[in-house]
Amino acid sequence: CSLQAGLAVLLKAERLFHSSYHSQAVHIRPVCRESHWFAQLPCEGVIKAACLFLVQDASCLAVSWELRQTLTVVFDFFSSGQGKKDWSLFKMFSRTLTDTCPLASQSKVYVDISPKNKEKELLEVSPPPTSVHEAVVQGEKKTYAVYDLLSPSLFNTSRSLNVQLKWKRPQDSSEMPIPTLHAQRYVGGYGLQTGEICTLIYNTHPYRAFPVILLETVPWYLRLYVHTLTIITKGKENKPS
Repeated sequence: CSLQAGLAVLLKAERLFHSSYHSQAVHIRPVCRESHWFAQLPCEGVIKAACLFLVQDASCLAVSWELRQTLTVVFDFFSSGQGKKDWSLFKMFSRTLTDTCPLASQSKVYVDISPKNKEKELLEVSPPPTSVHEAVVQGEKKTYAVYDLLSPSLFNTSRSLNVQLKWKRPQDSSEMPIPTLHAQRYVGGYGLQTGEICTLIYNTHPYRAFPVILLETVPWYLRLYVHTLTIITKGKENKPS
């Protein structure tokens, strides 16, 4: 459908490239399409009920390639909007969703409406979502408002979908939520001799550890010396492989 219908209608170049951050990625991986299956012998439990297990063989007869394209964009309306957290699709992209792509098997918009305070619901989204989805992300329970573009009732009242999120009461600017995993990077020193790049990765979860893949984008004019790389975790130096 290109830019004529579906979610791609929102991808207006001048809005995306003037955002605080944008990243495009292409992910390709092999997926087993056909493999051997064999049955194990039945087993008997305490109540003498027979059970049969199907086990997948390690050998794969046919492999398909999965292509996944992602676009990540960060809009900072809190700084540019005089401390207001309200946003809408039109405010971000200067466009709204008018129709779904007929070739899409699914087309959905998820809005994180997880309340920060368990006792008071501070967020409201409009129009009403087609459904609500709950999931556990990084050990925290999240609630998402789901807008299914394939649902016939979504475009019945209006030919344009402009998802909006509003706060029921003003929020204190000092109470910005901190993600469980977040990072900071800064440059110190000067020149090739004393200049350095420091990247700090924080995990605020009380007990759980998470695997992290760090990808550094370095300008072409900056020369890095890999032998000077040091990794420090909880005050102790880890030798990189």
